[in-house]
Amino acid sequence: MRILYLDIDTLRADHLGCYGYQRDTSPNTDRIAAGGVRFENCYVSDAPCLPSRASMFTGRFGIHTGVVGHGGSAADIRPIGCERHFSNMSQRGGFIWQLREQGLYPVSASPFAERHSAWWFSEGWREFYNPGKRGGERADEVVPWVLDWIRRNADRDNWMLHVNILDPHTPYRTPDEFGDPFEGKPIEDWYTEEIRARQWASFGPGTPQEPYGEMGCLSRARRQPSQIASMDDYRKFIDGYDTGIRYADEWMGRILNALADKGVFDDTVVIVTSDHGENMGELAVIGDHAVADHITSRVPMIVRWPGLPGGRADEALHYQTDLAATVVELAGGGVPEWWDGASFAPAFRGGRSEGRPYVVISQNCWACMRSVRWGDYLFCRTYHTGLKNLPARMLFNIRRDPHELKDLAAQQPALADHGQTLLEQWTGDMMSRSTSAEDPMWLVMREGGPSHTQNQLASYCERLRATGRAHHADFLEAHPTGLA
Repeated sequence: MRILYLDIDTLRADHLGCYGYQRDTSPNTDRIAAGGVRFENCYVSDAPCLPSRASMFTGRFGIHTGVVGHGGSAADIRPIGCERHFSNMSQRGGFIWQLREQGLYPVSASPFAERHSAWWFSEGWREFYNPGKRGGERADEVVPWVLDWIRRNADRDNWMLHVNILDPHTPYRTPDEFGDPFEGKPIEDWYTEEIRARQWASFGPGTPQEPYGEMGCLSRARRQPSQIASMDDYRKFIDGYDTGIRYADEWMGRILNALADKGVFDDTVVIVTSDHGENMGELAVIGDHAVADHITSRVPMIVRWPGLPGGRADEALHYQTDLAATVVELAGGGVPEWWDGASFAPAFRGGRSEGRPYVVISQNCWACMRSVRWGDYLFCRTYHTGLKNLPARMLFNIRRDPHELKDLAAQQPALADHGQTLLEQWTGDMMSRSTSAEDPMWLVMREGGPSHTQNQLASYCERLRATGRAHHADFLEAHPTGLA
């Protein structure tokens, strides 16, 4: 068995051709999707970067690992305590360790562990390449090492190669010589000047006056404007993001071609996914992954598994963490009892779509939010806005309104209440099986709120007053969690 795991950072599903995007951002990804299974409703349990990969690679949700944030106590996995063995793999063995137990030789090319001081991520790998720029790497600084590894090793059996490509993440740094493949090409028309102007007058990290969460810092990236002062700026931002996707996809194609040159492409499992999406105006967040919504938390998941039914879409609800459980089972192992991920291997083998009745997603880095997706609906519960203009409760019909423009919470209170009930039931169930008495979201709240906006209230209110938004500053000073 050979497995190629392409982990493309900050990749929202609906900016890929195979998910219906109108721009040609992803020819190589689309090629894999054509022969594989495209999962339409895959969500990370905990967003963004650190909590997402913690869940995927440990097999457990953040409410159990404790990793739901980017700073403070909630950025580290909870210790086992006095019951910890000399080696704790048998107690908490994650995704990569379970694959090793099945005889695979796992290799990773990624700066992730160093970028987030997530040293637990090193568990299980037999080889580990860290490009050394702590997430600032372009694909051309990661993939050449991967191509060399493939040249030397691909014809061996039983390996798993994880490749982390980061180009869709801000700042958009695709080299100038790549050109501007989308210059003058149409963009989607859902984001209008009316929406932009309303968001410009509003407040919060991610809004047009402070895109990508920088709260006033100037962008040094040619492809990324410092503000969205016009629809031309918005178009430039979209072009920068899409160019990053196309650049990542092009280098991904070189990996696929290298496998073909070695004669092993046809029998290699190929997985394409991401750690989170990227809002481009949804909930007044541009160029960031700052909320627990359909856009930030939904990720592409494409699996081409030779010998199993492909060329189809799976419409069921899945956690990305379920993919780890499924791969372990398909590799011949059993899903550990302490994992939250649930295998859907039997349905996958049979070409069926079977998943969860609902999924719960969280965000505790830029805001403190939990949301639940069931059927056509997404219910969002905000506990700390992270200086953004968000209500405590929101409800969206994701099928009809994927960009979350119409909040239905006031119009359909019974449905919102149902979402709240699902959320409370899930939390109670998770905490009943937790090794800690404290929900990590409340630990984030107790330590001062989401880490990316912690201690920023005074300086941001000063900026609001300097940019003619004093009434918003008055509101935030009176309501530090952002909720009236």
